[in-house]
Amino acid sequence: MKPERLEQLDKIRERAEYVFALAGNPNVGKSTIFNRITGMGVMTANYPGMTVELNLGMTELDGRKIGVVDLPGTYALGAVSEDQLVARRGVLQGRPDVVIVILDANNLARNLYLLLQFLDLGCPVVAALNLVDQADKAGLHTDVEMLAEFLGVPVVPTVGVRGDNLDELMHQALDLARRREEYFTMPFSYATDIESRVRKLARRLEGKLEEKPYGISHRALAILLLEDDEEFQRALLEEEAGEELASYSRKIAEEIEKEHGEKAALIIARERHGIAGSIASNVQERREYDRPRPGERMWEYTTSFKTGIPILLVVMGLLFLAIFWGGGALAELFADFWESVIGGPLNSGIESVLGVNMFSRSLGWAVDGLGAVLEIALPYLVVFYLILGFMEDTGYLNSVAFLTDRFMHRLGLHGRAVIPLISAVGCNVPAVMGTRVLSTRRERVIACALIVLVPCSARVAVIMGGVARFVGWWQALLLFAVIFAVVIAAGLLLNKIIPGESAGLVMEMFPFRTPSVLNVLKKTWLRLKDFFLVAAPLIVLGSFLLGLLYESGWILELTGPLEPVAEWWLGIPAVALLALIFAFLRKELALALLLVLAAQAIPGVTADSSLLDFMSKGQIFTFALVCAIYIPCVATLAVLWRELGGRDSLIITGSTVVLALLLGGLSHLILLLL
Repeated sequence: MKPERLEQLDKIRERAEYVFALAGNPNVGKSTIFNRITGMGVMTANYPGMTVELNLGMTELDGRKIGVVDLPGTYALGAVSEDQLVARRGVLQGRPDVVIVILDANNLARNLYLLLQFLDLGCPVVAALNLVDQADKAGLHTDVEMLAEFLGVPVVPTVGVRGDNLDELMHQALDLARRREEYFTMPFSYATDIESRVRKLARRLEGKLEEKPYGISHRALAILLLEDDEEFQRALLEEEAGEELASYSRKIAEEIEKEHGEKAALIIARERHGIAGSIASNVQERREYDRPRPGERMWEYTTSFKTGIPILLVVMGLLFLAIFWGGGALAELFADFWESVIGGPLNSGIESVLGVNMFSRSLGWAVDGLGAVLEIALPYLVVFYLILGFMEDTGYLNSVAFLTDRFMHRLGLHGRAVIPLISAVGCNVPAVMGTRVLSTRRERVIACALIVLVPCSARVAVIMGGVARFVGWWQALLLFAVIFAVVIAAGLLLNKIIPGESAGLVMEMFPFRTPSVLNVLKKTWLRLKDFFLVAAPLIVLGSFLLGLLYESGWILELTGPLEPVAEWWLGIPAVALLALIFAFLRKELALALLLVLAAQAIPGVTADSSLLDFMSKGQIFTFALVCAIYIPCVATLAVLWRELGGRDSLIITGSTVVLALLLGGLSHLILLLL
């Protein structure tokens, strides 16, 4: 776990009397429940792999302050991938008083595996049987009392999106936290031969081990050692009797392997799955339907190759048209509103208060920069985020992952990687973070390299606000096709040159669900709020600094050295390349600053001018192509650096610059020939 997250968790523990951790498989509504409990805005979606970091919040219950930790959605508590490791560290290092495990009533056996792992670790557990409303509609009934008896922990049926029984859930957790010192449960045991060896190893650990890693029980440590958990094996070797205990652990594991013909880790996993399946079959009854339900039929249509591919093409086409027409209509409304209500009066007010001087004119640049953002970037972001939220909540992105798995293997990835790639169209930053759900570093490097090539909403805004608006919709479609071809070619190349193979796809599948309009609107607002808080200040500040550079005469000094590359190689004005360089702060700056720079540096061009007043259609196309391919924004680079390290981040970034310049020069050459 990141040190800063531990510090925040420590601060919450200082402020709170108790700390609860929310855990569960992806897509069980865990983040929705977290939002309901704490009032915080954590993104929720109907597909796996949405949450990859700890989210921390506070709430009050019966006058007591409760800290709440939302762990990453994960299927297990191993250290195979980043999401599993972060979830486990959040419990072992954070030491919550109670772990609330969220179970999906529609897929209980699959979900119980994680809960059994928490019980193996000796964690005080309360179970929330979520999505019971959808299970009832599907004819699936769960005997909650019998489930609680089998597990030996409190079980509360909930409907997270409506908040049903969440108050009861929190009271059960609070009651368990109050009597945590009395807490002991061992509701299940493994097969006799396995359980006897686990206890045998635990007794040896108890007699020889002075300090247990993370303070877990000897039985929990014994199970982890038999599962070949590398983290705990390393921790054991640091102890005085570590070598002896490690040797004894291997001996016990070899006995199990000799008797069963498989490694002890696999046998324990099978046992746990078997117990989970047995419990689920005993507590659930299903009412059979004569025909598949609508959600199940939609899943079949969208995952079948014959029908899924045409549906995917139609969805992508409708997405493009919605962004083009809807974003364009909003852009006109925003432009009229800005000019009449905010931009014009604000510029006049600045000049009347400060007079006409270098500082006031620079402030005018900042105003024009903000206006360009609201007129060009924001309209397309609104439309895209609304559609993305709808696809997330219905679960369609999950079907896309399943459908594209075979193709993604050719890029060195698997179907689950398509989720961060698609979400990269919204923003590259969370998409890069989303690669933590991939199991190998090779997959993460390939996925990150492809993500930075996927045009985020900021670059889509540049393409739609520049090419689609001033050149034509089919030219914008052509540009997207070129970028798509570049992403595919890059994936094929990386799969060839980076050693290793992609892992298989393991993903929970489920029928479509009816999206919550409120949830879609809320997620759209959260994403737009992030845009306003992060992007808008950078754009305004960047515009102001550019204004100072121009008004002081320094801007002309910068455009001079750029002319050979800009005008000879790319065939665009030098101010356009300068705008691209400053767009490293945020890609919306490219188009926003282009208008501002052109108005100040090119005679006859004003803030109200069209791009066509100083650039040809071909130049606009080349400008947008280079903007879409070259170096990711500073926020994406920072996340890349954190996730992959400096070397790989610089290689990926440098490669995009070279690729953008090559494609830009090729575009210019083709336009000259035509």
